[in-house]
Amino acid sequence: MKHTMKSALLIAVFSCSISSIFAQTLKDVFTNSETSIFYLGIDFTQVRLIDYSTADEVDIIERQFGGINDVIVNEPKKYDLSKAFRRSYLDHDLGQVQTRNKKTNAATIKSSNTADYHRFNEDDIKKLISGFDFGGKSGIGLLFVTEAMSKSRKAIAVWVTIVDMKAKKVLMTERMEGNVNKLGGIGFKNYWAGSFKEIIDDIEKTKYSEWKSKYGN
Repeated sequence: MKHTMKSALLIAVFSCSISSIFAQTLKDVFTNSETSIFYLGIDFTQVRLIDYSTADEVDIIERQFGGINDVIVNEPKKYDLSKAFRRSYLDHDLGQVQTRNKKTNAATIKSSNTADYHRFNEDDIKKLISGFDFGGKSGIGLLFVTEAMSKSRKAIAVWVTIVDMKAKKVLMTERMEGNVNKLGGIGFKNYWAGSFKEIIDDIEKTKYSEWKSKYGN
């Protein structure tokens, strides 16, 4: 009986310790620059192209989404995720988002309903993450989930999401918006890439400090 009670106590203490570790994970992201962050890319699978009636949705799904993801990691000085998240370097793997994005439903991607710009909530992000294949990775992942790209607003809505990859658990997700660069750009990729740069720059200038104050204490 004593042995059973002792074993139960040890299990309870161990479980409590594990829970404590997970509870501190997000705190570590913002207080310990040695905590690695793995960049997973931009997920477009649920995006709505609002007031974009002339767009070639098949080309956008098959090529342009991939192009935007590629440019973020291929031009690190311009799209400086490492600086934004106060890291010397962020490892990345775009394989899963590239595969997922090509399966986006072409029949539903376009929208003429401006309400689609604000249709997500945190539960939608949690559902997406629960179905995400992290390829056996563990640790902290960073994913941008795109809610909408509005031609009439000239802006994008993106949920910046930090996850525990092993547990498929959302640790933090926050909606941000990025405006199209005043100079715009030729082609879908160049037109929208600047909007993601604005979000990354906003994280570097203000948001990271806000998140550190909120989650790092």
